Amino acid sequence: MPPTIKLAEYLFRRLSQLGINSIHGVPGDFNLTLLDYVEPAGLLWVGNANELNAAYAADGYARIKGAGALITTFGVGELSAINAIAGAYAERAPVVHIVGTPARSSQDSRMLQHHTFNDGEYRRFAQMHAQVTVAQTRLWDAAQSPEQIDSVLQQCLLHSRPVYIEVPVDLVDALVSTERLSTEIRVPIHEPTPTEDAVLAKILDKVYAAERPIIFVDGEIRALGIIDEVQSFVKSSKWPTWTTPFGKSLVNETLSNFHGIYRGKYDAPEVQSFINGADLVLSFGPHLSSTNTFAFSSIPNPQVTISFTDTEVNFQSEVIRDMCARTMVPRLLQSLDFSKVKSYDNYPKLPRDYLVSFSDVPGTGPITQDRVWRIMANFMRPGDIVLGETGTAGYGCREMLLPPHTRLFTPVTWLSIGYMLPAAQGAALAQRELIAASKYHGIKDARTILLIGDGSFQMTAQELSTIIHNNLNVVVFLINNDGYTIERCIHGATQRYNDVASWRYLEAPSFFGAKEDAFTGSARTWAELEKVLGNEKLTDGSGLRMVEVAMDREDAPEGPLSQYLQAQKMKKN
Repeated sequence: MPPTIKLAEYLFRRLSQLGINSIHGVPGDFNLTLLDYVEPAGLLWVGNANELNAAYAADGYARIKGAGALITTFGVGELSAINAIAGAYAERAPVVHIVGTPARSSQDSRMLQHHTFNDGEYRRFAQMHAQVTVAQTRLWDAAQSPEQIDSVLQQCLLHSRPVYIEVPVDLVDALVSTERLSTEIRVPIHEPTPTEDAVLAKILDKVYAAERPIIFVDGEIRALGIIDEVQSFVKSSKWPTWTTPFGKSLVNETLSNFHGIYRGKYDAPEVQSFINGADLVLSFGPHLSSTNTFAFSSIPNPQVTISFTDTEVNFQSEVIRDMCARTMVPRLLQSLDFSKVKSYDNYPKLPRDYLVSFSDVPGTGPITQDRVWRIMANFMRPGDIVLGETGTAGYGCREMLLPPHTRLFTPVTWLSIGYMLPAAQGAALAQRELIAASKYHGIKDARTILLIGDGSFQMTAQELSTIIHNNLNVVVFLINNDGYTIERCIHGATQRYNDVASWRYLEAPSFFGAKEDAFTGSARTWAELEKVLGNEKLTDGSGLRMVEVAMDREDAPEGPLSQYLQAQKMKKN
């Protein structure tokens, strides 16, 4: 390796070392010379329709691959992306946002440059991003740039949140030292402390003494990198286990002790009673947002809960700080003697997720939300990535019994409608790269399946073209329920502001450049849906496939949405 390389080469080598093989973004005048180095570095450039979609896609890529990246231009480009970056921060997706900025001389002289507020002030956009990223750096001195890059990338991995890197256009070709490239960027290795030893001993005592223990799994175990450890704990303990919506698919749902998502006040009375009667709850990676906890009703009793987070262990009523689940959970698993833990000899009779077949519905009847998701779960295969957009699809997909190694994206906290379509593009690309590298659970063929409503689709429809352009293996089920049904459930069920324009949705693949033989289908009845789902071109084809599924505008999955809708109807009467 030469002693020096150009700064852009250094940056892209570091991204490649993190497992990022593709860069999303949109070209702009202040990043064009930076983009010249993407493909020579062995990376794929994915040009998106706009910066917002690029950031959504980088987020979806990151949640599957471990990190993602996008490049935008100064001002107009980066602000277009900032909504998605905020969502990645809220839901812990490690995205590297690289911004091409004006030359240092322009900034120093306060030139009245385009893409600014025309007042000579160049720092406002970085200040905005400081609120939605965990670390930021402004490259300015070539000698210091490698260390700055490495530092923010480490913070990205450590916190599993977005970071922000400014690259002035006149610094792209500057020579920098290659010395640091031989040192891997990684999360710092943590050495156990006497305090941790004492806490671990207390946890073990509680685990061994428990008579009615249960497990809660939440989505931050992905960000913490402890999915395998938690999976092993669930399997070995055989304790009754539930997830949140964010945690769904991170545990093998075919295990006999897995009981799906706990829905709090919306769950069956016997489930609520059993959980409320637990004398120990081990909660892994909690993410206690209102949506993820069913309006806070599914949060377990803190007096009997030990929760493992990124910064602390909540030991029942005691908060022990500076203890990360990334180290504590593996230590617990290594120290625990499962022969000493409670065994449910008479395992409790508790509901589990289940499938519904077409024999359970009338063939000529309309497709309804109360059955469709459990029927469509039969379509899923091991290794599929399933994305349920904010709306009825996002709530409905929570009812699906998923096969092993399936990953589910569902609304959790940010709830920016339109996210899931570009995220599907990014996730499908990450999936393809992992399969090509033989790092996908031994699976050699898998699909990315998007479940999205008509209103959400209209937000980011252009990304179909990116899916088509990159020949990604994506199946889109478009739920046509004539507008924003999720908003109708909340308020204004019959108001015009919850309507959307009527599109010819199945013409979208052709318009966006799909091959003439790309599969499209539609269904209004159960019989039509059965026929479509049985078509080999849909199940075993490749590239983009799209199905339009019609449902009533005032029909919603059982749970919060259906109850909100029913309350409106009762109030009206």
